Amino acid sequence: MDYLPALIAELGGLEIAEDPATLRLKSRDFFWFSPLLKRQLEDCRGDVVVRPRNIEEVMKIAAVVAKTRSKITVRGGGTGNYGQAVPLEGGVILDMGALDRVISLSPGVGTFEAGATMLEIDKALAPKGWELRFYPSTRKQATIGGFVAGGAAGAGSCTWGQLSDPGAVLAVDIVTIEEEPRAMTLEGSDVRKVLHAYGINGIIVSVTVPLAPAHPWAERIVAFPTLSEAAAFGQAFTEADGIAKKLVSVFDPRIPPKLGRVGKLVPEGKAAAIVMVSEPQAGAMAEIARLHNGDVVFERGAKEAESAAFEGHGTYGPLYEYTWNHTTLHALKRDPAITYLQVKFPPEHNLEIVNRVASEFGDEVQLHLEFQRRFGRVTCSALPLVAYSTDERLYEVIERIETLGAQVSNPHTYVLDNAGWKRVDAPQPEFKRIADPHALMNPGKLVS
Repeated sequence: MDYLPALIAELGGLEIAEDPATLRLKSRDFFWFSPLLKRQLEDCRGDVVVRPRNIEEVMKIAAVVAKTRSKITVRGGGTGNYGQAVPLEGGVILDMGALDRVISLSPGVGTFEAGATMLEIDKALAPKGWELRFYPSTRKQATIGGFVAGGAAGAGSCTWGQLSDPGAVLAVDIVTIEEEPRAMTLEGSDVRKVLHAYGINGIIVSVTVPLAPAHPWAERIVAFPTLSEAAAFGQAFTEADGIAKKLVSVFDPRIPPKLGRVGKLVPEGKAAAIVMVSEPQAGAMAEIARLHNGDVVFERGAKEAESAAFEGHGTYGPLYEYTWNHTTLHALKRDPAITYLQVKFPPEHNLEIVNRVASEFGDEVQLHLEFQRRFGRVTCSALPLVAYSTDERLYEVIERIETLGAQVSNPHTYVLDNAGWKRVDAPQPEFKRIADPHALMNPGKLVS
């Protein structure tokens, strides 16, 4: 830390924090979902937090970091799960939360500063009749820059796919880490150089994404006799292209009791689906559910659902906050011995393999499925709850799931290029040499 006084002197006039509480808060994300990452990352801290207010200040910070050869970790809302925002080697934490403006809006497209949260973006879009195509369950805290750098999918992926789908991200503006930083715009397939790259390839300062026409999203919970029937509904409903939908989440019967008040809405012993459907088409959704022996057990209209999401009103929060990685969060509150995995099922046989995995492990692995489109094809991924005992057993479970025909992306590693199918097919190491020639950004996350 001998470099710190000189660094802080160079950053005069910027918003800086060095107190232990802020350093701890801004050096963490949700890595503690993993018992392995909790052991490895619990004590990692940055040395100073810097919060720029505009792109000019970002450029100044980039220049100072390059000049002093300081390590730097860029941070959005800190809602990732793999230590993306955790500094392994100290240095500067760059908190992008103050860059939160809507830069421009046109029909079907918007450009937003990287620190804008997904919820605030949707609030700004709502009066104009547009919305983000998809967002994570951490919509309230997650920034759009952090989502591009560390996320993949979320509510809306049942219709619009994932960040890696062509056209999901139209452009990304970055600042390089050099003595004379450059502003660069990546467009088209070049955006893959920073997608899910953990902030190793330049400071993302703005993102341009396509928008979707806003729908009145009603919420429903549907109960089913078995997981197999719930999963078959999830597949059929997602494939029903005539019905506008935002969320299709399916739960093993043992999971609703772990979801607090919302879980109590599901009859004991029943599998469940949480869906967001365009309100005028909720009846058509219910008809598909009945074909799979499903009964609607909870209904919330679009106005009430929007009020829950935008204003925090109502008995229950927005139902998407019980899906995706929020399911794991709720379960961990009730059983700290639980961890999770990330599993992808091939679209050709996804339901068959879901049934294989569900029947293999008993209470050790409880399936939570998210139905989505991947490159135009309907399938599901899983964020199963796993009863953790030892590291060795966890890796045995991973190996067995892959033997059964699914593919596991290991959420128990912070290394970008050692995480199964999370790897992005893009020249990220090559671009890093351009955007971060001194290898100062988020060191340790890219082995190659």
